[in-house]
Amino acid sequence: MARKPADQSVNKEDILLAAADVLQRNGYESTTMKDIAAEVNLTAASLYHHFRNKDALLLAVLEAGIEHILSQIEPIAVSSYPPDHKLRLMIHAHVTGLTNNTAVGAAMVFEIKSLVSVKTAPDDGRDPEVAERRRAFIARRDQFERLFRAVIQEGIERGLFCPVDVPIFVKTLLGAHNWVGVWYRPDGRLNGDEIADRMADTFLRALQPA
Repeated sequence: MARKPADQSVNKEDILLAAADVLQRNGYESTTMKDIAAEVNLTAASLYHHFRNKDALLLAVLEAGIEHILSQIEPIAVSSYPPDHKLRLMIHAHVTGLTNNTAVGAAMVFEIKSLVSVKTAPDDGRDPEVAERRRAFIARRDQFERLFRAVIQEGIERGLFCPVDVPIFVKTLLGAHNWVGVWYRPDGRLNGDEIADRMADTFLRALQPA
């Protein structure tokens, strides 16, 4: 089948999902724009029509992932539910989001280091626009973590959770979540909902007052 030329009708979401799949298989350093273009039957020139370089494409994958999960987590975190119920719902949303798209989840684990390496100097051959977007992405990622911290802190203050080192607890929790995107298999023993329920049980049990 002939490759498509640059075409404004190409679905950006399909390109991002394809990029995540290729990154998961090959890793950032070994992946080329040509590899990603081939995944969606495009010419490399067509892909550059949508994304100016590989840094921009990786960042777009990560931006889409963080914005999607924030759109689910933020309403729960600011709701009037009790903190323990909020935390259960937030864990469930995050884990099932990762099991529904393991490639994006794996990018969050393995490819963020490539994103962080983007330099800001104008003469280093990297895209300064990508560097600025990288800072915005990191701010959004930090906001995501703060939502979990706030809910756990609320639970401690209300006596529903035992006192813990909140930043360390949240990093442990989110680290466990993120690795689900690496080891989860759709044909495995448990589906995404079941894994999310078990992880929520584990972390909420760890927070129960003595």
